Amino acid sequence: MRGDIVDDKKTIAIDIDWLHKRRKKRLNTFLEEYQPYDVAHLYTELSVEHRHLFVELLDDRYLVLLLQELSGESRLEITLKLPLKKTAQLLNKMDNDDVVTLLSELPSNQIQPLLRKMNQKEAKHVRDLLAYKPETAGRLMTNRFIWIKKEATVIQTVEKMKTYAPYSETINYLYVVDSENKLVGVVSHRDLILAEASEVIEDIMFNRVISVHEDDDQEHVARQIEKYDFIAMPVTNDDGVLLGIITIDDALDIVIQEANEDIEKLSASGKDITFSTKSTAATIKRLPWLILLLLIGIFSGNIISHFETTLHQVVALAYFMPMIAGMTGNTGTQSLAVTVRGLSTHHLKQSDIWKLIRRELTVGILIGLVCGCLIAGIAFVWQGSVILGAVVGISLFFTLIIGTVAGTVIPIILYKCNIDPAVASGPLITTLNDIFSLLIYFGLATFIYGLSSSIM
Repeated sequence: MRGDIVDDKKTIAIDIDWLHKRRKKRLNTFLEEYQPYDVAHLYTELSVEHRHLFVELLDDRYLVLLLQELSGESRLEITLKLPLKKTAQLLNKMDNDDVVTLLSELPSNQIQPLLRKMNQKEAKHVRDLLAYKPETAGRLMTNRFIWIKKEATVIQTVEKMKTYAPYSETINYLYVVDSENKLVGVVSHRDLILAEASEVIEDIMFNRVISVHEDDDQEHVARQIEKYDFIAMPVTNDDGVLLGIITIDDALDIVIQEANEDIEKLSASGKDITFSTKSTAATIKRLPWLILLLLIGIFSGNIISHFETTLHQVVALAYFMPMIAGMTGNTGTQSLAVTVRGLSTHHLKQSDIWKLIRRELTVGILIGLVCGCLIAGIAFVWQGSVILGAVVGISLFFTLIIGTVAGTVIPIILYKCNIDPAVASGPLITTLNDIFSLLIYFGLATFIYGLSSSIM
């Protein structure tokens, strides 16, 4: 019997007999050729019984990689099954930022016992990180990096790199500090290779160092790394003392996390709903939005009741009602997506905001003209009524403009009020646009048909 995993075009397979016959050396030798992601993926594909055997046979180095690579319930499953002392030993070998993330997922009564079992030096670093607020630079940083004094020579620096490279998350950049451990410069691996062995670091270092503050929001950190194309970002305190670094892999995790949060808000589905979330919990998270939209939807129905006479006179108006409301919601959602994406990747100035609004208004007018003329022609050919074609075409023209502008302006208003613009969710924009479109559609129909009746 074999356990197979397919990842794109690459297949990883282990012989399940290795687990049953406890062939530990065979298993660990086999895994040497694979990346941590592959090992974690292999674990998640195994049955519960085989997962337990798999963990028992893994060397500590693979267990550390497994705990760092997994997340959520899969990681919790391993942590809670291992003996407390064994888990603490593994945590000692993990990167501090990964330890903090793991501990944050554990029940509160499990954290302190683990910290007490850990190496006290490592435990102190972890406690320091846990003291920071979640989703801040301080909470994300690691102390496993190489720093050097500005008075050091190149040869001294290279020797230090050889000593500490196995424990450092990255050696692409070395951060330079003064006698008070304040960040004063940075040296790349390339600079060291090209420099003479006797040169002093202060003479070859880059003085203008981009850093983030320990209390900066994680989203700001990710933007800085993306902006400057850094592999790592140093973290300092108010006095400029170098505290740690945040690496690009952590920045990618931030980007994915923030994107997921925005998608959740845009869809009004609630935060933290995953495949494993229980139905009752998912219902509680999603229900408030749906109740709000339900109440707004009742108002939409009330609008139609006020134009009941017009609807009775021209039954054909009902044919185009879903199309008018749907198209308005679609354009609003499109503009909302464009605007939220723009706000999340740029620091918009006042001039940029007005430029965005003017552009979306122009887009709304052009889309409205094309779609309005098209539906007017269809309505005329289908129903043989010029008046109906005019009502449907003109209504669609104005509602598409309103939908586009609403999808742009609402998130900008929230942004200016320091509220996350993603809370202007798609369903909310769609529901509001339904109200606007119905008011315009039936209001215009009542006016035009009333005017034509008085003329005739």
